[in-house]
Amino acid sequence: MLLKTFRWSFAVTALGLALGVWYGGWTAFGVIAILAVLEISLSFDNAVVNAGILKSMSTFWQKIFLTVGVLIAVFGMRLAFPVVIVAVTAKKSPIDAVNLALTDKDRYEQLVTDAHPAIAAFGGMFLLMIFLDFVFEDRDIQWLGWLERPLAKLGKVDMLSVCLALIVLLITSFTFATHAHQHGGGHADKAQTVLISGIAGLITYMIVGGLSGFFENRLEAEEEAEEAEEEAAAERERQGGRSAVALAGRAAFFMFLYLEVLDASFSFDGVIGAFAITNDIVLMALGLGIGAMYVRSLTVYLVRQGTLDDYVYLEHGAHYAIGALAVILMVTIQYQINEVITGLVGVLLIGWSFWSSVRRNNSLAETGEGEGTGAAEGAGAARVP
Repeated sequence: MLLKTFRWSFAVTALGLALGVWYGGWTAFGVIAILAVLEISLSFDNAVVNAGILKSMSTFWQKIFLTVGVLIAVFGMRLAFPVVIVAVTAKKSPIDAVNLALTDKDRYEQLVTDAHPAIAAFGGMFLLMIFLDFVFEDRDIQWLGWLERPLAKLGKVDMLSVCLALIVLLITSFTFATHAHQHGGGHADKAQTVLISGIAGLITYMIVGGLSGFFENRLEAEEEAEEAEEEAAAERERQGGRSAVALAGRAAFFMFLYLEVLDASFSFDGVIGAFAITNDIVLMALGLGIGAMYVRSLTVYLVRQGTLDDYVYLEHGAHYAIGALAVILMVTIQYQINEVITGLVGVLLIGWSFWSSVRRNNSLAETGEGEGTGAAEGAGAARVP
């Protein structure tokens, strides 16, 4: 089962790493591996959430999500989106951006470097909002209780995460402007760009979250309507048969749209976080593509197994990794941070949360608490941020 489910991911991994070595040597090999691990770690909770939702969908819609959906996720968000980011920030067409990345790496790197403050501000704010909304939510399972309990209480204040994110953005842009002015003012005009880009990242997050909530509410409304149809099924079986089928189809369609928006929001994290590791669009595409394939295979595996993962702290670790990347991106607006350190931060946080989950499971086993507890809590932990 495991080998069968992940066989395409293994094949894509071998091909992607081989292409990386051919493209940029063993250094590229290492960067691709870090990007793949980063994508998997950031999207692990996405796979768990997707698996939980896909279990309630028909086989037809499962296949649609895992075929058409993965094409959108891999080729749309992981491959095309980085090109769009570079094209927009460097004010070039996507074709010119790709050609420049392949034919004139020095010029391309310079353009990306010049655009990095805007990219980092945009992505840093988007990631920061995901992290803040997660830690400010009162949840049943807490990993670092000494930290998460008081933060959950603070989260009862409306719009606190937005206010904190804007404060961070203002401090960052002001610091950037002050530093530029003290060193000759060469980049002082970019302070406004940092501010505007950060606000754009915040707006993007709120739009994505709003769309996800919209589809979720529509889905709940459709499910309530289905229940009403079932109660009246005996009286209107002949007349209402087609209506019930159509209703189920609409509910499944809205569920599919919701999953696509949700998957896009999670994949956006990996794409933006990748800019903290490398500016090379080829390495970015290869690394994120490999990671996306593993996320897809993991989703399929969880669905076929019929259970959600028991390691309930992994979601927490992934979101703390998102928070760390947000801070790193905001810092890199002004200072350089080694790429290896950036990649290892997320890996260490995920590893720590996995180890904590194993200890928790062993403790539950020793105290004789039922396996159903872990499954139920795992399902409760896998919430959409």
